[in-house]
Amino acid sequence: MPSVRPGGERAPGALRSEPGSLLEHVSVAVLGIGEDDEICFWGPGAQDLFGYDTQTVLAGPAGILFTGEPDGDGDGPQATAARLAARGRTGYWRGRLPVRHRDGTEFSCGFRVFPVAGSSGRSVVLGLASPSAELDRVKDNLAFLDALFEACPIGLVMLDDELRYIHLNQALADMDGLSIEEHIGRRVDEVMVTSDGGAYERTLRTVASEQRPVVGALVGLRTAGYPDRDQVRSVSFFPLSGAVGTRSGLGGLMVDVTDREQAIREASASRRRLGLLDRAAARIGTTLDLDVTAQELVDAAVPEFADASVVEIVEWMDESLPFLPEWPLTTCRIASGTVLPPPATAVVSGLDRMTYPPGSAIHRMMSTGRPLCVTINDEFMTRTIVDEERARLLRQSGLECLLIAPLAARGTVQGLTMFGRSAARPAFTDDDLSLAAELASRAAICLDNARLYRQVQDIALTLQRALLPSALAVSPHVEVAHRYVPGSRITEVGGDWYDVIGLPGGRVALVVGDVMGHGVPAAAAMGRLHISARALARHKQEPDELLAELDICAQDAGIELATCLYIVYDPATGRARIANAGHPPPLVLHPDGTVHAIAEVLGVPLGVGGHLFATTEVELPDDAVIALYTDGLIETRGRDIEEGMALVSAELHGSSGGLEDTVERILTRLLPHPPGDDTVLVLARVRRSR
Repeated sequence: MPSVRPGGERAPGALRSEPGSLLEHVSVAVLGIGEDDEICFWGPGAQDLFGYDTQTVLAGPAGILFTGEPDGDGDGPQATAARLAARGRTGYWRGRLPVRHRDGTEFSCGFRVFPVAGSSGRSVVLGLASPSAELDRVKDNLAFLDALFEACPIGLVMLDDELRYIHLNQALADMDGLSIEEHIGRRVDEVMVTSDGGAYERTLRTVASEQRPVVGALVGLRTAGYPDRDQVRSVSFFPLSGAVGTRSGLGGLMVDVTDREQAIREASASRRRLGLLDRAAARIGTTLDLDVTAQELVDAAVPEFADASVVEIVEWMDESLPFLPEWPLTTCRIASGTVLPPPATAVVSGLDRMTYPPGSAIHRMMSTGRPLCVTINDEFMTRTIVDEERARLLRQSGLECLLIAPLAARGTVQGLTMFGRSAARPAFTDDDLSLAAELASRAAICLDNARLYRQVQDIALTLQRALLPSALAVSPHVEVAHRYVPGSRITEVGGDWYDVIGLPGGRVALVVGDVMGHGVPAAAAMGRLHISARALARHKQEPDELLAELDICAQDAGIELATCLYIVYDPATGRARIANAGHPPPLVLHPDGTVHAIAEVLGVPLGVGGHLFATTEVELPDDAVIALYTDGLIETRGRDIEEGMALVSAELHGSSGGLEDTVERILTRLLPHPPGDDTVLVLARVRRSR
């Protein structure tokens, strides 16, 4: 066991550190003490640790290495060396002693001494010395690593080049549901089962081959220990081959984030549901039209919530009667939509009227009053779909499940809505049932408002039509064509009215009026004025007197504002006497094609009171056409009254057919679609009596 050679050349000895071993991280001095307590071997590490070269210390007293001053009473450095050697000759001993560097620096060293046989047969004490500070550091690191593997809640693992387990902690074993011993030697794919087509294993091999770590990757998996439990883990891996002399492979950390990811997914789903509800609230109920509102519900749900949706209104025989589950249920489908290809389109929109037999899924939903999720299978087809052709189309539509929710508001079930999903989407969950219930509840209020409005509108329209003349007066000298066009379902019924009244002496009265306002009150007010005007026409000779009486009637009835145009034509003279209470002036089409307005007597509307009305007289040639109308014809959004009158005049000027054709053409060309207001148009061709 040679020491450092003369000249400082270091010869290989029996004890030397292998690269990457623990001795690379801790300075180790190797020295030998002979029988006379002198230094008989001095290794390279000893020279580095104590600072003395071989020539200085070989054959010299070992006390040079220890602290204190040399003395003769046995308590100095040499005595310390002697005691160390004596312990080494009796067997293995380890401990710490204070030592001194050649430069005078004192520090603590850990010694391990034991006897060996020298080359000459003499006994030699071999000593291994390391700085105590380095020993403490390594000891602390090892203690930390041991504690880390023992108590760390994060899964720790070491894999070899073939991705086999060589070391892991208990936390990872618990995650996998297998013991540590059951892991060792097995490949990763024998313990962890992923559904990513091998992407996880390829990632691990990339880390090993490219020496590039991966941090925080999310992996969905199941394990051999928990084959029925889905897990999500955050994994980080780094190469081990970067440490010189260590075993090549991978080191990894794994954290089970299944609960966290589930919470994130649930929070994300909740945000999506709230977002859908917010958007639906903004989109549903923009009008009071029942069909439009139902379609808004469908459009809000498809495709964000479902692949298909329908809205159906129940046709109750009597809404006051309770639902009877033993009776068939008939509904009217008023809205539908789908993003699926045919035949799904035919399934959702092929029929307007549906009949469901007792025991159907619809009956079950109606009985509980709560949303219901059903799978489209043979049982559903048998119990719910009566028509075989409809059942066949439904099977081919791609729809896999339905969510059926009632449309109930103000204690009344108006109908139902259905949402359908294909196999490409996940099945409906309990959260989806809650969302559908909220959607249906919000939509039901809007639908009920539209339904009630439609009822009121129908009442007003029925009342108005009942009060309009069913048969106009017939005269050989006055040919009349007339139309009443109600406003669309989006607008309320107005108070437009008209009449043609036969008077004594062959005279004919033409009257048109408009009560400001909408709905039943306007229709009722219109009826009062209409009836009053017909009664007064037979007793009042002058138009201005009739309007004065109508003004009093309007004030008595509380009608604040109404317009009226009253014309009396006498075929014996060919003259017409006209009075106007704030109504658009009549237009006259002459036989030569010219058109002019009679606007000389534009009085204040009825109901204002305190103003006199005037009568004007004009002569009308034979075959002249008088046009009476309400403001719905000439005044629309984006078009003022003057422009509207000019358009009517142009249409009259270009007319060449009969009065009926002219009426139809004017209404078709001038009214918007749908009409924004009620409209009356009366055309009267006059001729003198001979």
